[in-house]
Amino acid sequence: MTVPTKTLPSGAELPGLGLGTYDLSNGETADSVRAALDAGYAHIDTAEGYHNEEAVGDALAASDVDRDDAFLTSKVLAKNLNYESVIESCEASLDRLGTDYLDLYLIHWPNPAISLRETLRAMAELRDRGLVRDVGVSNFSAYQLSCAHHISDVPIAVNQIEFHPWFQRPDLVDYCRETDTVIEAAAPLARTDVFGDEVVAELAETYDKHPAQVVVRWAIDNGVVPLPRSSTPEHVRANAETDWELDATDRRRLDERDRDEPVYDTPARDWTSDVYGIEQ
Repeated sequence: MTVPTKTLPSGAELPGLGLGTYDLSNGETADSVRAALDAGYAHIDTAEGYHNEEAVGDALAASDVDRDDAFLTSKVLAKNLNYESVIESCEASLDRLGTDYLDLYLIHWPNPAISLRETLRAMAELRDRGLVRDVGVSNFSAYQLSCAHHISDVPIAVNQIEFHPWFQRPDLVDYCRETDTVIEAAAPLARTDVFGDEVVAELAETYDKHPAQVVVRWAIDNGVVPLPRSSTPEHVRANAETDWELDATDRRRLDERDRDEPVYDTPARDWTSDVYGIEQ
C-alpha cells in the first residue's frame, strides 16, 4: 500500500489513509485493526465515545508494528471539554490504548456550553506535557474552525468531517485548505450508501474495483484523508489497495455527484448525554 502523507505542525507525517473504528464491537475492532496493520495501514482512528480503545491498544500491542511506526488518533467527547475533563479524558484514553502518547487528539464535537478557549488551553497543556503530538477538531464548521484558529495557542492540525461524493462541503473544504488544516473524511463511504450511486457503480465495473475502492481513491486524489471502517477483514484489506489511478475525467464525474446530503445527523444535542459525540 502506497499513500501520500500530510505533514502536521509537529513535523509528524499523517498517513493519507486510516482505519475508522466507529460502531465496531471490541471483537470486530480487534479483527479490523489486525487486518489493517497486516495490510500496511499505519493510521488507526478511535475515540473515547467509541468504547473500543482498549481493543485497539490490545491489537496494536499484539502486532509486529512498533508503536512509533503507528499513527494513533483519539477524540474527547463534547461533554468533557472543560479543562480538567479534557486532561482526564486524554489520560484515560492513553491508559486504555496502552500507550504514553497520542499522535493526534481531537475535539470530537463542538460544545457551545463550554468555552472553546478553555478546551484549547487544555489541549495545549497536553501537547506541552508530551501526551499528544498534534491537536485538532472534528465536525467543526468553517466559522467554528476559524474561532479555534484565532484563540488556540497551538496549531489546529486537522478537521475531521463527514465527506464523501454525496456531501463534499466545498466552502468548508476551501477554508481548511486556505488555513493548512488537514481534512480527514469521516464516513467516507457514506456508510455504504454511495455504493448504489450510478457513477460509482459504473466506475467500479470499469476499473474492476469494489465501489469502496473507487471512493477511497477519489478522496485521496482530492487531498482528503479517508477513514473507511469495516467489520470485515477482507474489506479492510481491499480498502488498502490504492496503487491504481482514476482517470481525471472520471474523478471529475465523481466531483459532480455532490448532493449536499449527509448520512449522519448534526443537530443541537443534549450536552450532558453519554451518547453525545459518538456518531460518525
